Amino acid sequence: MSVDAGGSNGRVVMLQGTASHAGKTVLAAALCRIAARRGLRVAPFKAQNMALNSFVTEDGGEMGRAQVYQARAAGVDPQVDMNPVLLKPSSDHTSQVVVMGRPVAHMTVAEYHAYQTEVWPVVTAAFERLRASHDLVVIEGAGSSAEINLRGHDIVNMRMALHAGAPVLLIGDIDRGGVFASLLGHVELFEPEERARVAGFVINKMRGDATQLGPGIDVLTERTGIPTVGVVPFLEGWSGDEEDSVALDDGRRRAKPSAPLRVAVIRLPYLSNTTDADALAGEPDVDVRFVGSPDQLAGAAAIMLPGTKSTVADLAWLRRTGLAAAIQAAVTAGAPVVGICGGYQMLGRRILDPAHVESTSDVVDGLGLLDAETTFAGEKRTVRVAGEVLGPDAHGPLGLPGTPVHGYEIHMGRTELGPGAAPLLRLRAAGEPEHADGAVAEAVCGTYVHGLFDEPQLRAAFLNRLRAAHGLPLRPPATPRAGDLDRLADHVETHLDAAALSALIGA
Repeated sequence: MSVDAGGSNGRVVMLQGTASHAGKTVLAAALCRIAARRGLRVAPFKAQNMALNSFVTEDGGEMGRAQVYQARAAGVDPQVDMNPVLLKPSSDHTSQVVVMGRPVAHMTVAEYHAYQTEVWPVVTAAFERLRASHDLVVIEGAGSSAEINLRGHDIVNMRMALHAGAPVLLIGDIDRGGVFASLLGHVELFEPEERARVAGFVINKMRGDATQLGPGIDVLTERTGIPTVGVVPFLEGWSGDEEDSVALDDGRRRAKPSAPLRVAVIRLPYLSNTTDADALAGEPDVDVRFVGSPDQLAGAAAIMLPGTKSTVADLAWLRRTGLAAAIQAAVTAGAPVVGICGGYQMLGRRILDPAHVESTSDVVDGLGLLDAETTFAGEKRTVRVAGEVLGPDAHGPLGLPGTPVHGYEIHMGRTELGPGAAPLLRLRAAGEPEHADGAVAEAVCGTYVHGLFDEPQLRAAFLNRLRAAHGLPLRPPATPRAGDLDRLADHVETHLDAAALSALIGA
């Protein structure tokens, strides 16, 4: 297999897909891990990420969590060069554009397309810095790489492959069906110079007997001249970060009906940072359900009101669907409610938006479950934090005072508490004085900290409150599953052609 890695700097390989959620993020993470285990200095890269699952780097930059997960697979610290452009949808027609970790503006599709001429040199400069300092850069594309209506505005798929001189693995999701038509159709729609970059096909998420694919693979090879370098089976029980909420309905997030504790996460239309619930879902006795109607709250031991990119719009949706009233009724019945970021803002008495940062309303009533008031501001706060639970006493929903907290803040509002609520957390951030965060009133609490339940002691404290209330045995803090990345890498390495893999990553 002949591979042109493009240039004298570090090698490159690119993964493109026939659709969103074909497995690009996961397979890129696997390649990062495989290369790192072979002694290479490897970094992930995605030119443009459209996602509401984001993360804050040590220096306060915002980037997509998918590239953070890939960086962890590579054994390197995440940096915004790995995801120079992040698009965060804020309505059906606009997105907040984050460039090199900092918000630039809210733009319509047309405005962003016009802006791409300006941002392309920023993207390529970030990529070149990574290539100059690493042995291998694993590039991820976005969505379908053959969307011919978007070809003139592409900065993340074939345009990036051509700039980098990257060999491309084209990934098809057989679990969705039509994989051979999708792979062949993409090659047919590529321009000749784009087609020349495709080094191999990968058929992903196979269930059943892969030998049954032989005739289809033979025809695919005959029609395109491109080899199929792997058929990767569906990996049961795998756990890792997802790019966005498109993954909520896939097999890894199936309900666990036999689990005795059910945590209901409100599936807001502009839901962000779905990964805040992942650590809870990883507990064997917890069934995390993303719910969108009042009847789905029945039987929930606790409710999470998660982050959102459009707090005011999602608050109105809660009222239209009857979920606002259902949440208030659940609190009256004693169910704990945890609000994170935008969810925290919704729990308060009022949201003020005098500068119309997010909406056209000056004042919007919240759910009134916390004595707190939020004012939107134009400046986004992005910072890593650590600290502990304040209380106010030993009966708070997150556990005893002093329980450790780690995470990060991403928000544009500032929240002030009234006399009916107490601060929830004491936090520290680099270069800042210690500050209080969040609010708590009996079983209702809210915080700006994402990644809250990733901390094993806090997660155990929260769940043990629920276990005790339901007569279930208490559990100690769970040990983080550090082996998941190696398990993923082993799985992918087993099912990719060994010679092709070595040629692509250069080891």
